[in-house]
Amino acid sequence: MDVLGMDTLDIARWQFGITTVYHFLMVPLTIGLGILVAVMHTMWVRTDKPEWLRMTRFWGRIYLINFVLGVATGLVQEFQFGLAWSEYSRFVGDVFGSLLALEALLAFFLESTFLGLWIFGWGRIPKRLHLAALWAAVIGSIVSAYFIIAANSWMQHPVGVTVGEDGRPVHTDFLAVLTNNTALAAFSHAIVAALMVAGALLVGIGLWHLRRRKLAGQPATDVDHAVWRRSVRLGGWVSLAAFVLTALTGDWQGKLMYEQQPLKMSSAEALCETEAPASFSIFAWGKLGNNECDDVHSLTVPYVLSYLAHGDFSTAVPGVNELQEEYAAVYGETYPDDPSFGDKAGEPIDYTPLLAVTYWSFRLMIGMGAVSAGVAAYALWSTRRGRVPTSRIGVYGSLLAVGAPFVANAAGWIFTEMGRQPFVVHPNPDVPVEDQVWFFTAQAVSPGISAAEVWTSLIALTVVYAALAIVELWLIGRFVRAGVTTGDGSPTPEPPDDGDGETPRRDDDVLQFAY
Repeated sequence: MDVLGMDTLDIARWQFGITTVYHFLMVPLTIGLGILVAVMHTMWVRTDKPEWLRMTRFWGRIYLINFVLGVATGLVQEFQFGLAWSEYSRFVGDVFGSLLALEALLAFFLESTFLGLWIFGWGRIPKRLHLAALWAAVIGSIVSAYFIIAANSWMQHPVGVTVGEDGRPVHTDFLAVLTNNTALAAFSHAIVAALMVAGALLVGIGLWHLRRRKLAGQPATDVDHAVWRRSVRLGGWVSLAAFVLTALTGDWQGKLMYEQQPLKMSSAEALCETEAPASFSIFAWGKLGNNECDDVHSLTVPYVLSYLAHGDFSTAVPGVNELQEEYAAVYGETYPDDPSFGDKAGEPIDYTPLLAVTYWSFRLMIGMGAVSAGVAAYALWSTRRGRVPTSRIGVYGSLLAVGAPFVANAAGWIFTEMGRQPFVVHPNPDVPVEDQVWFFTAQAVSPGISAAEVWTSLIALTVVYAALAIVELWLIGRFVRAGVTTGDGSPTPEPPDDGDGETPRRDDDVLQFAY
């Protein structure tokens, strides 16, 4: 059944894509900011300097707000597997069951339990034990991310399984799934990208507060000035280092993709015909949206794509047209004439993902990452030797650029997921064809579910997510404008230390931290 020209499969894909991208806007900030808040807290415990305490409390509030909204939106992803994608869940269940169970039972409970200790432990437990609770929560979020990425990477590069009698993958080597080279590359890339997100947030908000204080004539010698200056410097260095590491891990990931999913990477370059040596495309035009390779033209840099794909400047890189023929020869020119494929049954298979999406999302990812690195360099230069930037364009531009790494992360995931189509589980080219596991997206949607039902859930989720976005932005905006203060506008107090490493209990500590 079609609703507004879209069938059930298309609507279900839109729903999963929208909710997943929305959730993933919060994931990198939670991971990256959690690490930086733990570093701030560590520096306070080591130095006992009040600016590190105030930084921990201010940025910790932002971290907690984002964490709560991230959990709320992440739960929807689990429900969608059973509601809209039950055939997919049935197919991958033997592999995903263990990974998602570990993520929920081990990583998430580790994260939430110790985060609770950190929130309510101010003034109640020894400082070093309190710090350890935060690090345990942060490590829990990192471990949680690894299990999720390992599950996703298995879809990109299935390992550790055999094909069962019913055609479903059967788990044979759990360690192989955990050590999948695709997972290791994707995880390292995601973690450093998360640090770039957190660094950009520190830079943008820190510069804004420094400029505001400067224009208001506030002194550059008090603790609050040190809070924002240290935030900018820490965020700037973290962003620059993360950008370099993101490029290195991205290169590793790209070379693996050329081995495992060559059509995805050739589509990212709009490389229609095989080239040796291959050129890197800077800008492409033509009928990218229609996947008509005969009418796609590019402005290119010679030799670079061969190096990105293979590590040398001469090896051939296969084009989209050649790969389309190879895929059709191995996996079929048409979808099987089976009821599980719905309206797609018997139709020709286009193995080429949407060129416009893969091409431009790949460049948006790189471009927004470069913008973030440029802003970080500006922040470090403009605050050198105690300087405070007052340029309206520079400071407000840096504040707007907080969104750049968020866009880069979202674009990267869109490229990764849409570039895998028409497979929801892509075949592993490292094993013989008869032993390969793959699953078409067309057969993954729940049977019996109507387009109207999915439209209803899509609209409802969009409305709810929009409300949650308003709440999160309002809360974060409120705390950012208030600065390093308590809820009543007074400066954040530093709890006294009684000399034995334990901070005496203050009845208002938790309330001051939460509000």
